[in-house]
Amino acid sequence: MRKQAVLTTLLFAAAATAGAQLPLSAPAPVAPEQPSQPLSPALRPPNETFNGSGLVEKPVPGTLQLSILDAIDRGLRHNLGLLLSREQTESARAQHRQVLSELLPNITGNVNESINQINLAAFGIPLPAGLKSPVVGPFGLFDVHGNMTETFLDLSAMNRLRASTEVQKAANFTLQDARELVVLAVGNQYLLTLANAARLDTAKAQMATAEAILQQAQDMKKAGVNAAIDVLRAQVQMQAQHQRVLAAQNQFEQQKMTLARAIGLPVSQQLELADKVPYAPLPELNIDDALAQAYQRRPEYLAAEARLRAAELEVKAAKGEAWPTLQINGQYGIIGQTPGSSEQTYNLSGGVKIPVFQGGRVKADVAQAETTVRQIRMQLDDLHNRVEQEVRSSLLDVKTSNEQVTVAGQSVGLAAEQLKQAQDRYSAGVSGSLDVVQAQEAVANANETYIQALYLNNVAKLSLAHALGVAEQQTKAFLGGK
Repeated sequence: MRKQAVLTTLLFAAAATAGAQLPLSAPAPVAPEQPSQPLSPALRPPNETFNGSGLVEKPVPGTLQLSILDAIDRGLRHNLGLLLSREQTESARAQHRQVLSELLPNITGNVNESINQINLAAFGIPLPAGLKSPVVGPFGLFDVHGNMTETFLDLSAMNRLRASTEVQKAANFTLQDARELVVLAVGNQYLLTLANAARLDTAKAQMATAEAILQQAQDMKKAGVNAAIDVLRAQVQMQAQHQRVLAAQNQFEQQKMTLARAIGLPVSQQLELADKVPYAPLPELNIDDALAQAYQRRPEYLAAEARLRAAELEVKAAKGEAWPTLQINGQYGIIGQTPGSSEQTYNLSGGVKIPVFQGGRVKADVAQAETTVRQIRMQLDDLHNRVEQEVRSSLLDVKTSNEQVTVAGQSVGLAAEQLKQAQDRYSAGVSGSLDVVQAQEAVANANETYIQALYLNNVAKLSLAHALGVAEQQTKAFLGGK
């Protein structure tokens, strides 16, 4: 099949990159981190072609406001993976027309005019009375005729035509699947860009807090109620936050270029995300209903079924090679020495071609076609099982990530309260600046966990929409839109 491992988005690379943006436990934001949870089997890296564009628009002046639905719409018009799939669909249509031409009338026309001089003796024709020389001519010959050949009965060709029809259906389903993948890939890139924007905003807010704490430490040192080590510790923390801002800013700009490349915008185009990070709990789905919908809607699964039907028809076509074929031939035209003296002529014939001995070719063709059927049937059985795994895995991911978002949101509030209390204790001289620094890191950890949880939740919902075969139609609903 064209796509066995292409199911979701850049989640593996994206999640690893997301963890690298802001460290969760150390002041220095330089070491990338891996995702805190193993990835679902349904979340696999997609085909690289879905990260590029076959058509690139011209840049527009100023900053382009880009919503997630606008990004998806641009991806459906410009994404390289989809455009390549569209060309494969056109190739399947051309092959169907080629097979169809074998059963349609084949008509040709000829126009000839010649001057001839012949030697009758060379052809063994006795010299007619009155002629002294066997050479006749020169004389003119004008000939206009049309030829038609049509196969009226060819079981092999008829089954090949039916098989090519199924192949064309499979190509159309594959094109639909490519559109689903574009929605998945572009949606993921947009959500990852939103996550990076949130990390940048969080890093800037944390830097502002670090600057305020440094100013407080310097004021307290001047008043003689603070040690120099507290000022130094606050300076180190502010520098660490500054590094986080720089890293987050760089990653945000890099991610915007990645998003632009996937949707056909020039990487130099200035973008501003019009949407905020969406979040809405997804209504619980019945697993049996979800699986039934997936088998009815998944373009990839429907394409595999069409390929199986095509292979079964190829078996019938191979067996049909041993059956007689009926062909009709006809010719109609005018012939004479000159166009004015030409007379009508025609010929109509029919024949039956009966295969008698073909050296075992039919048996070999049937065996090869049956082998293809068995291979495709095994692939379809595996895909049937994989679809169920992806639906179940996506449902588990959505449920787990919903709970993670709730817990992470509570952690953000607790970390913020911890920082406030640490600042109050430090201002009152009850504790040192170390408690404030640790509280700041707790806030950074909580914010990063919350951003990551939101991102994973939205990607899980996109993956579920793809697993059900409704990514293009219901992306907005799955992300919490109206």
